[in-house]
Amino acid sequence: MSLVKQINSTMYCIDCHDIGREKRTGCYVLKGNKVTLIETSASPSIPYILKGMKELDIDCHDVEHIIVTHIHLDHAGGAGLLLEHCPNATIYVHPKGARHLEDPSRLIAGARLVYGDSFDELFDPIIAIPKERLKVMEHEEQLRLEDRTLTFYHSPGHANHHFSIHDSLSNGIFTGDTAGVYYRELKNESFTLVLPSTSPNQFSPEAMLQSLSMFEQLNPDFIYFGHFGCHTNPTDVYQQMRYWLPLFVQCGQQAMKKYDDTDDRISETVSLIKQMVTDYLTERGISENHPVFEIIDIDLPVCSMGLIEYLMKNEKIMK
Repeated sequence: MSLVKQINSTMYCIDCHDIGREKRTGCYVLKGNKVTLIETSASPSIPYILKGMKELDIDCHDVEHIIVTHIHLDHAGGAGLLLEHCPNATIYVHPKGARHLEDPSRLIAGARLVYGDSFDELFDPIIAIPKERLKVMEHEEQLRLEDRTLTFYHSPGHANHHFSIHDSLSNGIFTGDTAGVYYRELKNESFTLVLPSTSPNQFSPEAMLQSLSMFEQLNPDFIYFGHFGCHTNPTDVYQQMRYWLPLFVQCGQQAMKKYDDTDDRISETVSLIKQMVTDYLTERGISENHPVFEIIDIDLPVCSMGLIEYLMKNEKIMK
């Protein structure tokens, strides 16, 4: 089975099989005389990326640019390992993320707190990237390729070390996690599902909404999600994010009022959001044994951690 989906005449998406699942995380390939990759996923995904490039008849020596939207390990954890296969490539990263790719010790420690015993299976190895192979991209800075210009926009909300990349050739934007998660398990249904990604520890609903407004002003024709693939109706994405984001926060607020213990608050938030999303999907004819719930069940605990952490931080500020 092919790992590669063609998006247009010069753009492809390699299925990285992150966490062992199809259509979970994608690596975008911009083909030309030199090759640009956007997102690397985690290190266990690198064999899939290499196989996908082979399928596209790409020599690793021709990869010149590797871009990570942010440094969370499911987007950039494999960057160091991939760089070992691409000797002529440079990694492009947000200014607030570069030092953590050069020295990933804090990244590793933070991820171990979130993922616990699953960390090694999901992310190992994480390889430090030499400073000379890192390139920081500032807000609105551009990378000119032979057939297109990539413009970088700092887009916090999911994380402070996040940028999104506008592609002039397709008038599409690579949004990483700022515009949420696009659940492709529902691709055969008459509607789409996009939910916010509110993971720890820099989630900010205010910043996320501001970033969405920025995307809207750029007026792209396509949104290229980190999770997963190309959405052809950006207006639908903005509407869904603006619908779900305040509801996610409200679920966290209800949990905060009900419990004092952090773990209880997180568990309650998971339960409340799960019920809300389940009701939404069953009203649209989706049964509770649909595969989409498998990945929703993976996402919601991490989202709930970020929601409760955000609310607890703001509670302390208000006091």
